[in-house]
Amino acid sequence: AHGVRQSVGHDWDPRTGELWFTDNGRDGLGDNSPPDELNHATRKGQHFGFPYFYGIDIPDPDHGEKRPISDFESVAMPLAPHAAAIGMKFYTGDMFPDEYKNVIFIAEHGSWNISGEGNPYNGYRITTVKMENNEAVSYETFAEGWLLDDGRQRFGRPSDVRVLTDGSMLVSDDMAHVLYRITYNR
Repeated sequence: AHGVRQSVGHDWDPRTGELWFTDNGRDGLGDNSPPDELNHATRKGQHFGFPYFYGIDIPDPDHGEKRPISDFESVAMPLAPHAAAIGMKFYTGDMFPDEYKNVIFIAEHGSWNISGEGNPYNGYRITTVKMENNEAVSYETFAEGWLLDDGRQRFGRPSDVRVLTDGSMLVSDDMAHVLYRITYNR
């Protein structure tokens, strides 16, 4: 694949064997732009836009006019800007309710460059992307609380997720230097 920027998290869809991965959007285009991305590689040689375009249709100010947007794959799901979506996994366990089966869980490490007092940081949470017919259809918060009430002070930074054989999920936090285990009791 080409045009991938700072992809850290990736996983193979357990149903199709296709690759899904996160990309971090670039800095310097504002507090709310561009989004991080969830992308879907379905064949060899696809181009995902970097450094020409971000998100669905945001041109890079220095490179965006050099190639048409039609040269690139569309983002599967735009994610929060500057959230640093780094770790991700499909949920393949049996502990969580059925609606989480084959849902993508993403560790959003969190922004550091949102300007100004009163503007909360993005990320610092675990999000989910639900799928229908091999398409990403929703993006929602699953677990949060690593940011304090003002949205500017943090006590942890989720960095990755892993599904254990019992169906529980581990979340690593590289700021607090801990692992969290998320379980569900039916």
